[in-house]
Amino acid sequence: MARKIRFGVLSVAKIGTVKVIPAMQKCAHCEVTAIASRELSRAQAAAAPLGIAKAYGSYEELLADPDIDVIYNPLPNHMHVPWSIRAAEAGKHVLCEKPLGLNPGEVQQMIAARDRTGVKMGEAFMIRTHPQWLRTKEIVQSGEIGELRTMHCIFSFFNRDAANIRNKREYGGGALMDIGCYPIQASRFIFGTEPRKATARIERDPDFGIDHTISGLLDFPNGQALFTTSMQMNPYQRVGFFGTKGSVEIEIPFNAPPDRETRIFVRMGTTERTETFPICDQYTLQGDAFARAILDNGEVPVSLEDALGNANVMAALLKTED
Repeated sequence: MARKIRFGVLSVAKIGTVKVIPAMQKCAHCEVTAIASRELSRAQAAAAPLGIAKAYGSYEELLADPDIDVIYNPLPNHMHVPWSIRAAEAGKHVLCEKPLGLNPGEVQQMIAARDRTGVKMGEAFMIRTHPQWLRTKEIVQSGEIGELRTMHCIFSFFNRDAANIRNKREYGGGALMDIGCYPIQASRFIFGTEPRKATARIERDPDFGIDHTISGLLDFPNGQALFTTSMQMNPYQRVGFFGTKGSVEIEIPFNAPPDRETRIFVRMGTTERTETFPICDQYTLQGDAFARAILDNGEVPVSLEDALGNANVMAALLKTED
């Protein structure tokens, strides 16, 4: 039996302990063997119910473990770059949560670290491995819906908890960094190119200073993408791609459920068909895809160059607020 790639998790962040780690424990090509917190008791409390063999009381101890191949980094946004670079310099491959950096310059620092150390590094946009997204891209590229003209997207939830890190501007909080990066990634993925121009309308919370709602317009050479993301609206998500002959709509585009089938709707004129995808967990698929890139010396699912493209668009959107 081929060896599994061994992941160590940097922090006990909820996305890791609730979503990513349980999903990765179902992977064929990788396993989670260690987790670290800045307090040993917290690391042990997270490790025990998940059956993780090692718990460390500092991030440095995890990076020093010679039995760890990859660091999964779900730290707060402002800590993504410094700790990912330290992991690379410790000889570890890195799968880092989105957004990779707070600005294009930070992503460029990670690219330099990857090139200097020779490790694999990627951004954890799990949607890029989900069958519903791969099929949507296939349909659009096939020309079935004609020439792609526009993407429309709404993605929202409600959170005004002052203690929540998403509401702390100095830590990279706000709607754009937390969920606005998804429609940007999705539009670039499906259009297959970079936007020529990006403009935004931004509303900021009077108490927290974070962007609680942002609507963006991305001008691609072959069409437009329009999106609204908000941290102060009723929870909702939907995305549609509209062409000259038809459209594709993804029912649950970003938080695809791991316990039931997912669906896309393809409309051609007045007719509609539903395509259904078997139960799968996009975090399991992401973990295996990243592990295979290491085992086969191939490309990671979402490269740092791709992450830089997303960072450039986010920076352009924020600039229009000035």
